[in-house]
Order: sequence, then structure tokens, then C-alpha cells
Amino acid sequence: MQQSLQAWYDDARHAEWKSPAEIKSTYRNASFIANNRVVFNIKGTRYRLIAAIQYQHGIVYIRFVGSHKEYETIDAAVI
Repeated sequence: MQQSLQAWYDDARHAEWKSPAEIKSTYRNASFIANNRVVFNIKGTRYRLIAAIQYQHGIVYIRFVGSHKEYETIDAAVI
């Protein structure tokens, strides 16, 4: 997982995402949910990363990283 997570981090660090469409162009499987949360698949579908994104300021807050099983136990829109 570390390598896949590092690859996502490197992408996010250099990205200037201004809209969900820009994320979708790189991460086709990204899911967009309430409160500007985006769910990314890490290492296929084994892990999930939830980020809260403030597009206007270019800020990405990592709110959760965990297994698919752990992801199913949380409310992704409020974490």
C-alpha cells in the first residue's frame, strides 16, 4: 500500500485541481460525495482514501485512509 499511497500523494501534491472534472481526468474511479469529499481507490480497490478538497484555495485535506472493510464502517461525508 505504501507505494500506491505515495504515488497518490505525489500526484495530489503537484496537482492544481480546480474542479471535480480535473480530478476525474486523472482518477476515473474517484467518487464525489457530500461536503467536497472525494473517495480515491488506492491499490486497486483494497484501500480507500477520503480527501476534503477546497478547490478555490487548492487545499487537499486527507480525512481517512483505510481498508475497504474499514471504509464501510464510517460516514465518508462527515469524517
